[in-house]
Amino acid sequence: MEQIYTIPVNEAFDAGLAEGACACPFCTLYKKLQEDELDIILGASMMEPDIRIMTNRQGFCPTHYKKMISRKRRLGMGLMLESHLPEVKKRLQGTPLSRLASVGLLLTLEKDCYVCTRIDKNLSAMIATAVYLWGTDEPFRKKFAGQPYFCLPHYRMMIDYASKKMGKREFKEFFPIAEGIVSAYLDSLEKDVSWFCKKFDYRYDEEPWYNSKDSIERSIRFLASDNGEIE
Repeated sequence: MEQIYTIPVNEAFDAGLAEGACACPFCTLYKKLQEDELDIILGASMMEPDIRIMTNRQGFCPTHYKKMISRKRRLGMGLMLESHLPEVKKRLQGTPLSRLASVGLLLTLEKDCYVCTRIDKNLSAMIATAVYLWGTDEPFRKKFAGQPYFCLPHYRMMIDYASKKMGKREFKEFFPIAEGIVSAYLDSLEKDVSWFCKKFDYRYDEEPWYNSKDSIERSIRFLASDNGEIE
């Protein structure tokens, strides 16, 4: 019986089976989580004290600052910055020695992001759910086997989790299926990128592009995952 926490995972893997689909199911989940978190943080939750404490301390990465600005909710951004900037100021003030130490705090701030932290936590739970479903739900195994690919970052996370949580026999069955999906897609990317490069040689002018026109974008999504930035 499907549980509430398994619904998003099943939906993402269902989407991967759709005709013409070409997406890592975990990237699909990432983008949904990202949209949800941005809606939440720019909505009523911006006024919740515990969340403001977190956003004041962590701030946001350049990607999520950009995405928040693009939503044109400038008042929400203004209210967050109104309390975040004084927090930054505290890190800069003090004695010369403490100010030197504040450089390290600023580096920490550069690498931190409230939205990224939230997404990473929830995505990790969804990867765990997918591994759990593979071991307990036969229909899900079929969905899993039919996925177009897993991007390398999410594949690494999934295999790392599965290797720790699955029994040896179960993992021995799981790994070749997951690895086979990734290897097959990598083979197809190699061919498509090679043909893409050949098409810039005049000798191939009259040849069709086949499936190579978007091979650069697809390769980047495969290598670095897809957060919605690559069109």
